[in-house]
Amino acid sequence: MKHNQRIGKWGEETAVGFLVQKGCEIVGQNVRTPYGEIDIVAKRGNTIIFVEVKTRTSNKMGLPEESITARKREHMIACAEHYAMEREIDGWQIDVISIEGKPGGEPVITHFENAI
Repeated sequence: MKHNQRIGKWGEETAVGFLVQKGCEIVGQNVRTPYGEIDIVAKRGNTIIFVEVKTRTSNKMGLPEESITARKREHMIACAEHYAMEREIDGWQIDVISIEGKPGGEPVITHFENAI
């Protein structure tokens, strides 16, 4: 597994733990749609939360959340709309979880709720 894949996997696992601690139920991970992949699908109350996880080992290249381009936003919205339509889900939102750090260290987690 490449370095970036390892860091990404660690970031997603960290985000799952964070969401569970906040009272979310994890519905799915790495969910594929015709428009791309949803990192995490979670549920809190009656709301489905589509989560994009961005992980960086340092902020030399900018903050993790800064890597979400307009094109990425469009893909995230298309993925969420497709998933929600297929499953007849009314209440949903898209969150971004930014993680800075490295495996074995203490991550800095920033949760942007209803970010897109």
